[in-house]
Amino acid sequence: MRHRWVVVSACLGFVGCGAPGGERGEVVVFAAASLSLAVDEIARDHGQEHGIRVKTSYAASSTLAKQIEMGAPAHVYLAADPRWMAWLEERGRVKADRSADLLGNSLVIVAPSGKRFSFDPEGGESLAEAFAGRLAVGDPDYVPVGRYAREALERSGGWSELESRLAPASDARAALAFVERGECAAGIVYASDAATSGRVETVAAIPESWHTRIVYPVAIVEDAGPAAEGFVATLRDADDVFRRYGFRVLEAAP
Repeated sequence: MRHRWVVVSACLGFVGCGAPGGERGEVVVFAAASLSLAVDEIARDHGQEHGIRVKTSYAASSTLAKQIEMGAPAHVYLAADPRWMAWLEERGRVKADRSADLLGNSLVIVAPSGKRFSFDPEGGESLAEAFAGRLAVGDPDYVPVGRYAREALERSGGWSELESRLAPASDARAALAFVERGECAAGIVYASDAATSGRVETVAAIPESWHTRIVYPVAIVEDAGPAAEGFVATLRDADDVFRRYGFRVLEAAP
């Protein structure tokens, strides 16, 4: 296997992380946590092929958008919720003509490996009665996967029964980790995260009609240069990688 590399930078305290425009040989990518495995692989390959550094920072889309708005030196932004992309567009940090919908996803209910329970979302059953313990979700007030989960639970009538049993997490991968470690008996996570984990079992898929359509837009941040444009072009050509990690690739607009 050929050697591949990527420089990972949290950049949560972004002072000193580089100039906002970046250097010609460097790209700073802010991406939703659920994209970490796929983007890491793409970044390693892109960096090796083009001889540049690709730095990545993963967190909830809301957290990353607020950092970019405050001046964090990101060049490319990948969100799990179009609302946060629109929020940055309104503030002039990205331009509408430099963003596009890239991926789709869905929600599933998971349990720790070996502790799967029976539940049929469309069978009129109560999720609250199907398992004992806490339900891991992204924080519904800040994290896109949590917002989608709340919409689904409200649509199914299970929100009031489960609200007091929620274990809100800081991002999508953190919600998955709660279930992987057995700290929660169940979780509502992205199908892509469940597909790449060997420590959870999928209980059921949540009907997509129960929540807002899950779309991942990508954008080049204002003032970013050619290196950012090149990386976005690579993302658009990475269909096989994204599919392997459980994402749905959206058709590019004509």
